[in-house]
Amino acid sequence: QVQLAESGGGLVQAGGSLRLSCTVSGRTFTVYTMGWSRQAPGQERELVAHIILSGGGTTYADSVKGRFTISKDNARNTVILEMNNLRAEDTAEYYCTAYDTTTGQNWGQGTQVTVSS
Repeated sequence: QVQLAESGGGLVQAGGSLRLSCTVSGRTFTVYTMGWSRQAPGQERELVAHIILSGGGTTYADSVKGRFTISKDNARNTVILEMNNLRAEDTAEYYCTAYDTTTGQNWGQGTQVTVSS
């Protein structure tokens, strides 16, 4: 089993920046990808970005390309999501994810990001 510890998030004005951090612990050697998903009220949960821990390949939702950057620090088992030029529509609960090749997807408890326009 893996455990995910999220930090960051909060309230920011449109055009501002925030940084989300997620550290994985436990059975980490079978974690293949980590990333972030988000869910706004009344909407389905959607992938924001994820990164392959071994090779560093990344995937982004079209809505955040060019504004968000995901990176990893393997030594600290940590993934960072830098969010720039935030928009009101980025307001959501953001969840860290870790895909374990043996047990499937794991989810963090969520952190709120609110962008005021």
